[in-house]
Amino acid sequence: MKTQEMALITRDALLLPDGRLELNIITPHHLRMIADVCKGKYPLAFGMLKANGTPPCYPSVTQCEIIDFNQLNDTSLSIVLEGKQRVKILSAARQRNGIWMARTIPSSNWHEEPIRGEFELISAALEQFFEVNPNLFELYSKIHLEDASWVSQRWLEVLPLYNKDKLTLINQPDCHQTMEFVLELIKSHAD
Repeated sequence: MKTQEMALITRDALLLPDGRLELNIITPHHLRMIADVCKGKYPLAFGMLKANGTPPCYPSVTQCEIIDFNQLNDTSLSIVLEGKQRVKILSAARQRNGIWMARTIPSSNWHEEPIRGEFELISAALEQFFEVNPNLFELYSKIHLEDASWVSQRWLEVLPLYNKDKLTLINQPDCHQTMEFVLELIKSHAD
């Protein structure tokens, strides 16, 4: 497999393929990095923050694209990222300008599959979650509540779990364990 160098941006959040996330970019070195990404100098990867880590994130990250941006009143930049491809960090180094660059290798994305049976409950619950969180819902031009993989990944992005616990579910070969986890969580709160 071919490795690729990517700029790395980290936050205490999760972004998976087909997910969307809005970030504020404040620091000058991150603004320059975003400009370089937009100019096509290198691709961008988003990683979940790992305290006291080198690199400052877990090794499973998501290559993403900037799909929208706005300059805010305080001159910071708001960007919307869309996850594209899961990748694994092989090595990373912080450059003199403060930007982390990572050597990555592609990982497998979860495959699309229909959501069926009792798991339709997690799809309906996600739809309700989007209704009460319109700012998140507005990031998506289309939602895929019929796709178990898409629904599972959106739940992992929004559930308040420790990043290391999310990582355990992310590193599964498919969405089945995440679907089971979310279904049990919903059932336990319905009682």
